[in-house]
Amino acid sequence: MSEDEFDPTRPIEEALAEGVQLFNDGEYEESHEEFEHGWLSSEANDSDFFKGLVQAGICLHKLQQGQLDGAEKLHSGMRRYLAAFLPVHRGVDVAALMDEMRPFLKSALEDPAAIDWSSAPKMKLED
Repeated sequence: MSEDEFDPTRPIEEALAEGVQLFNDGEYEESHEEFEHGWLSSEANDSDFFKGLVQAGICLHKLQQGQLDGAEKLHSGMRRYLAAFLPVHRGVDVAALMDEMRPFLKSALEDPAAIDWSSAPKMKLED
């Protein structure tokens, strides 16, 4: 998302909910655009949370493209950014996301041809 596309009047909660839905639908690249909205519009103490969600989406997008090294690096960054927001932040179950990402990525890196996208990590968003 370029800064010209950024709408500062759009509620962060709306972008977060849309990002979670896209992520859970396997639309990882698109989800990162929604999370980026939160990153660009959030206060400094919240920006790392959105950066972590961006990296989660791009991690799985890179994995879809077969870019295993990139996926692994983004996973590390995601964990670093989100660690401060455990267990839940803005209604997102950060602990569950991190718990699901690690074994999924490990399995995918061991055998990329056998990735079962139906068991891909999901984000849980409390109402």
